[in-house]
Amino acid sequence: MKLFATRRTVAAAVISLAGLLATATPPASAAPAAPAAPSSPTAAGASALAAPDIPLANVKAHLTQFQSIATANGGNRAHGRPGYKASIDYVKAKLDAAGFTTTLQTFTSGGATGYNLIADWPGGDANQILMAGAHLDSVTSGAGINDNATGSAGVLETALAVSRAQLQPTKHLRFAWWGAEELGLVGSRHYVNNLPAAERAKLTGYLNFDMIGSPNPGYFVYDDNVAIETVFKNYFSGLGVATEIETEGDGRSDHAPFKNVGIAVGGLFTGASRAKTAAQVQKWGGTAGQAFDRCYHSSCDNTSNVNDTALDRNSDAIAHAIWTLGTGASNPPGDVYENLADVAIPDNGAAVTSTVTVSGRTGNAPAALAVGVDIKHTWRGDVVVDLVAPDGTAYRLKNSSSNDSADHVIETYTVNASSEPANGAWKLRVQDVAAQDTGTIDSWKLTF
Repeated sequence: MKLFATRRTVAAAVISLAGLLATATPPASAAPAAPAAPSSPTAAGASALAAPDIPLANVKAHLTQFQSIATANGGNRAHGRPGYKASIDYVKAKLDAAGFTTTLQTFTSGGATGYNLIADWPGGDANQILMAGAHLDSVTSGAGINDNATGSAGVLETALAVSRAQLQPTKHLRFAWWGAEELGLVGSRHYVNNLPAAERAKLTGYLNFDMIGSPNPGYFVYDDNVAIETVFKNYFSGLGVATEIETEGDGRSDHAPFKNVGIAVGGLFTGASRAKTAAQVQKWGGTAGQAFDRCYHSSCDNTSNVNDTALDRNSDAIAHAIWTLGTGASNPPGDVYENLADVAIPDNGAAVTSTVTVSGRTGNAPAALAVGVDIKHTWRGDVVVDLVAPDGTAYRLKNSSSNDSADHVIETYTVNASSEPANGAWKLRVQDVAAQDTGTIDSWKLTF
């Protein structure tokens, strides 16, 4: 993971689940697609094939190779150093032998040549590309085994599992290993910046894996896209493992260049230099007050600096996401109902509403009804937001606050609506309760 001091938490992007699982997400630079009809449910696709178990021994064998490469090349695998090129050559040889089409992309940073490795699995819809990646470079001070040989090995072994299964996914699968991440996301930014708008529009999602075997691990899931986030959270829930939203690495890894051009992103992380809290120890075990990775960016980040259980779980989660999102799975966790019509919010005025009509479902709404909200407003502290059930019951999503001076309300809220019948007219009610700033309900959705 790239190291720098400034971090701003980015709110979750509210991207249609239908768009992620059935169509490409248009980038910021591309012409916007015509909006879908308001209140339209997402059609379910074919069932996903079951993902294979990723053998921990195979993943650790890659780590051993990366450690050996570092040891033989000055103790690191950093950009511009021979250990990085040897690491790229190792991964490329594995993928070439497994039947992937590989491309070595070059760039220059700090006067040295850098390399990105891109591997495409033959087949799948070329207009719908699911991509997964990890940075392969280390810092100069060590071998970079947790950061980020773990992510690189997990992605590599998942790609090799695709080959072993001779998977025939609905989407086209692409894997990537990035160079010079530690110098400021240089490799991944070079890739995205040099990808034509028409090619960007084909990417339905990018999954990032940076530090997935921290020795005092947490289980953190990116919350940038609700659909991808749900795939990972559901997987860990099935293991009985609690997760938390990832905040330590916001904007600090290779998902950021993709997100910045409007591509849906997600990923996993087990923690870096932050200290694990007592509450997190209750969830995950480990040592309170100690960093998730006390060897972060240090010479001791070697093969002994990895938690096998975390590495195993996260490697399996990578495969689960590739199989689920790449093989035409029905949209998890259920249908999505969305209203894309703009509704103006008057300044210091009466509440306005936007309606989503749900029909064709049985029983009550879920106990974890996801409410995705995209409100553009120049002072979000003025805004009060409620979800109103068909029977008129209001669920407060957001209160006003004079201290909340940021722009916009782009969030996904969870509501226990299990006492409400699912079918009917659900409303998002928004009111501006103070003077001088205005806004618009840009879109909102319910995910059952």
